[in-house]
Amino acid sequence: MNTTQRSVPGLALLGLIACGTEPQQVTFTLQADRFASSGWSEPVNLGPLVNSSALDGNAGLSPDGLTLYFVSTRPGGLGNTDIWVSHRQCAVCDWEAPANLGAPINSDAAEGAPTLSEDGRLLFFFSARSGGFGSADIYVSPRVSTGLEGDMWGDPVNLGADVNTAGTENGSYYVREGGEPNAVLYFNRTPSGANIEIYRVSLTNEGEPLGPALIVPELNSPAGDQKVAVRADGHELLLSTNREGGFGNFDIWAFTRQGIHDPWSAAVHLDAPLNTPDIDSQPALSRDGRTLIFTSNRPGGYGAQDLWMSTRRPSPQ
Repeated sequence: MNTTQRSVPGLALLGLIACGTEPQQVTFTLQADRFASSGWSEPVNLGPLVNSSALDGNAGLSPDGLTLYFVSTRPGGLGNTDIWVSHRQCAVCDWEAPANLGAPINSDAAEGAPTLSEDGRLLFFFSARSGGFGSADIYVSPRVSTGLEGDMWGDPVNLGADVNTAGTENGSYYVREGGEPNAVLYFNRTPSGANIEIYRVSLTNEGEPLGPALIVPELNSPAGDQKVAVRADGHELLLSTNREGGFGNFDIWAFTRQGIHDPWSAAVHLDAPLNTPDIDSQPALSRDGRTLIFTSNRPGGYGAQDLWMSTRRPSPQ
């Protein structure tokens, strides 16, 4: 396995990608409340092709919503938790049988939290493979080709000391908030002997950190604050946490803000049907904010934890 340790040349492969043009800048209006009166639908299990009798979770959607990356311990992987990929032909089509991404993305260590750049050229994820700064680090891999056999990904590049530490970093989530010039990577960090906390770091279009990651204090609590998902307009954030006020396990909470440079609001518990007394965590949002995929061990699943989907429509204007 050839794992590249943080270096600019390691991302030079991006120049070989046919669709590697500059990402389109999208203009968003202030719509922090555009889903205010629209609730989430009853969650639907993604079914026995995506889910298995093992643990399935920690999903990430492609920009077009037609490719699902997720983590599984099912047979056929390289060891521990691996990243798998499933496709569908349309937004209302069924998901197809998943395939293991294989090396160099997966290793015999744990991999998870896959998340793609808005143009699909970069795959961010965490890995506990050797050669990092701590027990788990965040990496980025460039897409080097796309063909009938699927996407081919280049050697993972460690995001370096601006992101990774001697502690544990995982829970990565990429978003370009409101069409900002630079994207943001949210992730969680667990310093030695401390609670999980949410951080963020700005990135170049090549996935390089633009400075040290900063803690997001309004998102954190004395409990375990696990993973975020951020709507592409930058006005809504979902967080899985086991803080007080939930149903007793990891639940999904929501934060909003009026401007993309404003601090996030106080947390709002999303209640039923999204949350249950069981584990409901690891949210992933579609770019339009209408589809949520998350992990749950609620009744009706196929294994230890399954992937579930809920949808909503924008509020009437």
